[in-house]
Amino acid sequence: MVTLLKATSPTTEFPLAGISSDDVSTIGYTSGTTGHPKGAVLTHQSILMNVAMTATMHGRNQMDVVVSALPLSHVYGNVVMNAAIGYGMTLVLHRTFEAGAILESMQANRATIFEGVPTMYLYLLDHPRLKDFDLSTLSRCTVGGQTMPEAKMEEVERVFGCRLLELWGMTELGGLGATHSVHGPRRLGAIGIPLPHQQARIVDPVSDKCVSEPGEVGELQMRGSIVMREYLGRPDATREAKDEKGWLRTGDLAYVDADGFIFVVDRLKDLIITAGFNIYPAELERVIAEHPGVSMVAVGSVPDVAKGELAKAYIVKRADVDLDLLEVEKHCRQRLAAYKVPRFFTIVDDLPKTASGKVMRRKLREIFD
Repeated sequence: MVTLLKATSPTTEFPLAGISSDDVSTIGYTSGTTGHPKGAVLTHQSILMNVAMTATMHGRNQMDVVVSALPLSHVYGNVVMNAAIGYGMTLVLHRTFEAGAILESMQANRATIFEGVPTMYLYLLDHPRLKDFDLSTLSRCTVGGQTMPEAKMEEVERVFGCRLLELWGMTELGGLGATHSVHGPRRLGAIGIPLPHQQARIVDPVSDKCVSEPGEVGELQMRGSIVMREYLGRPDATREAKDEKGWLRTGDLAYVDADGFIFVVDRLKDLIITAGFNIYPAELERVIAEHPGVSMVAVGSVPDVAKGELAKAYIVKRADVDLDLLEVEKHCRQRLAAYKVPRFFTIVDDLPKTASGKVMRRKLREIFD
């Protein structure tokens, strides 16, 4: 089923009578990819600021037609819907994601924007009739929810013929925390820069001191009007996530380059430690995804008596391809330090995902091993 929200004039009047910008607007529940969902309490100011700055960075306006299958219960889908309502765009909303139906919808509705998580793009790229569809009206696409291999992002831009704007956000921010400007520099692999009027910093998770050198990895933290007020009924979790000065711990490991672009390395909880060496699953996934026979990949950990943990790659191969796992391992050894090469490779039919399409690494071992 497809829902079509028609373009209207943008809303300019707020607050409404009896509603303050500091009143609670939304209680958004986290996706639970690394733990149990929690309810993030967000004010009208948080939501409106996020939507306004997202529209500003992406150049969203009443001439746009957006095609999306992102669930509105998820923060990504929520900000897409709110931006459409707030800035007069037409939103073509699909109840479920099916690659063929999405391609037909983009062509039929002359979409200017498609928005999705990495797995959606990977399914679209692997669709056998992709070249049959006219996607020439697309002017930009957005991708978020998880890191996406740079090789796949380049393929999306080449095939779709438009810019792919990477973004990063959290339920606790009511939407985006960082993204690229549609008219700004292109930096694939980066999540962009913080939304205007917000602050970001990188903090060493051990010393709790700010990182000052470009390229140095630490935890990404955010502060500003988009940050949640609290976790509903969870003062303990609130204190753990947000300090007295308003800085929100995101749980993402990241670094900033010399130009101020933020690069997310991985989730802090997904870090694999092998014989004392840190291994970031997202780095391994980016390398494996460069292999032409790989459609999707997720890297998880398996226990090891001698080294503590070892990396294991779970691969979904491209349709009608005979994938040689020894060749994939050789591909990794040519591009990664020896200790980073996964010790195990396995082919699976699909990867475990949340309702929003995010891969659940913590479920890999539970399902496949």
